[in-house]
Amino acid sequence: MDEWVSKDMVAVEALEPDARLMLRVREGDAASFALLLERHRAPVIRFLYRMVQNQAVAEELAQEAFLRVYRARARYEPTARFTTWLFRIATHLALNSLRDRRSGKHHESLDEEAGETPSRQLADRRPTIEQKLLDRARLDEVRRAVAALPDKQRAAVLMHKYEEMEYSQIARVLECSESAVKSLLFRAYETLRVRLAHLA
Repeated sequence: MDEWVSKDMVAVEALEPDARLMLRVREGDAASFALLLERHRAPVIRFLYRMVQNQAVAEELAQEAFLRVYRARARYEPTARFTTWLFRIATHLALNSLRDRRSGKHHESLDEEAGETPSRQLADRRPTIEQKLLDRARLDEVRRAVAALPDKQRAAVLMHKYEEMEYSQIARVLECSESAVKSLLFRAYETLRVRLAHLA
């Protein structure tokens, strides 16, 4: 019996930290859920903002994603990375929101609230005002080009480039094969290469 318990404990300890926290949430530990929320709220909101191009909607969808995680806590099984599960929920919510908005209101300004999305660029020297403006314009143009991609291609690019997910993880989020993910990314990057050729 002791041997079985120790093997079970080793199996739990071998899990990624997020999965261990989620197992504690499943057992009723609210503090572990607060830690998961604190750790993943900002990346999920950033991802959703890039998907739906509206800060308020992104925050609302992120809240719904975490609510769904919490509601599903009793059924949680660590069969995939926690972030894969979380981003699958967030992606479905974003795609549904985009579908709903298209059937109602066709388009919102892509420039709206663009300044609220944090940039991940690192500067190793102080750029001039002109360089800052040029970099900002280029970044906005890249954002607009990504935002104009078909929904699933955009989701794949955001997970691949911004969240640095591997093909296998993106495939699990989008519930498709790795070859389908590679195809989505190939088409997306080809479109971006053509649209942004003048920036090269």
